[in-house]
Amino acid sequence: MNTIQHYRWKFFPDPDQASVKNLSTAINVTDTLATLLLLRGVTCYDTAKQYFRPSLADCHNPFLMLGMDRAVTRVLAAIQSNEKIVVYGDYDVDGTNATAMLYLFLKTLSPNVSFYIPDRIQEGYGISLAGIDRAKENGISLLISVDCGITAIEQIEYARSQSIDVIICDHHQPSETIPRAYAVLDPLQKDCQYPFKYLCGCGVAFKLIHGILLRQSSDITYIEDQLKGYLQFLVLATSADIVPITGENRILLKLGIELLNKSPRIGIRALIKTAGLKLGKISVGQIVFILAPRINAVGRMGDAQRAVRLLTSIDEQEAHELASVLEQENTARKKIDEETFLEAQALAESMMASENPSALVLHQEHWHPGVIGIVASRIVEKYYRPTVMLTTIDGKAKGSARSVDGFDIYTALA
Repeated sequence: MNTIQHYRWKFFPDPDQASVKNLSTAINVTDTLATLLLLRGVTCYDTAKQYFRPSLADCHNPFLMLGMDRAVTRVLAAIQSNEKIVVYGDYDVDGTNATAMLYLFLKTLSPNVSFYIPDRIQEGYGISLAGIDRAKENGISLLISVDCGITAIEQIEYARSQSIDVIICDHHQPSETIPRAYAVLDPLQKDCQYPFKYLCGCGVAFKLIHGILLRQSSDITYIEDQLKGYLQFLVLATSADIVPITGENRILLKLGIELLNKSPRIGIRALIKTAGLKLGKISVGQIVFILAPRINAVGRMGDAQRAVRLLTSIDEQEAHELASVLEQENTARKKIDEETFLEAQALAESMMASENPSALVLHQEHWHPGVIGIVASRIVEKYYRPTVMLTTIDGKAKGSARSVDGFDIYTALA
């Protein structure tokens, strides 16, 4: 069956000519460029200055985020009393970079910090009961989740029963009920007045770091210098998570990619080298299509903690060895990815020919759980239908869902 793609073009209305003239005069550009800038929200000299020459000073105060004051207070109290802290992350690019970033920052304040990434196959996504048990066994009294946790109601209750406080740093859509964590940081939660709603998980963790630094010091230059040291993680996470590159994301991405190209961390430099890229010319596109898949691969194919160890490495030899592992895992992932796609495509073709369904639900017991999300995205791209792909693990069907523009598959399933 030959599937024909139908694209729907969306056109923005042209800005009025008076606004175009005012902006072109104010910043001395052509009317054409002024029109393009107006369509991107640049309306005057001040917003144009921020657009072309962004700085960390343009970012919002982290304490505007609901729960930030409580989170910062708890972290500093844990450090003061020598409590054991674990940074609990997710296994994708956003989660591993958020974990690496927050772990390194907290290690500058306390030696009693560790990190944990759940096993994708054995524990699944997000905070797991097994992960909490491990934290309890290791004497952890403060667990900080990054890029996950906003729907972990049962798990947070279990952590509370084990005398473990949890701070959630997440950016996903909350459900009606918010977990009873010690503090919850998520710009999307109800009543949160934080002005920018599109941070990735690493971005929310970055704001926690910003909040802690503001509580510790009033020296703005010192604070900005410290924050710049963590922007490279944010560049990888923001690019890979495909969040809107507007507002704070654009500021942080522009500043961070300059630093990444100028002086990358040892682990990131090793990743760039093994991927065959040229240092100094790394673009967002190269991050999304070349570097990010290699970081994702180790979480899809096995232990994502290898990615965190690479990102935090300060040893050239170790970094090279770990980057080589990521390269090998990505090669293996691509092979399984293609095999799975061909099988899924055959099932989809059969369904489209006989039923022309409004959605596709595909299942094979042997499909690798680490690649079905990628393949589901490819199926959506080919057939433009909301797609659920399922495999079987321990007698239970587990899978990933991807949707089309305008259809909220999360709400539909809920």
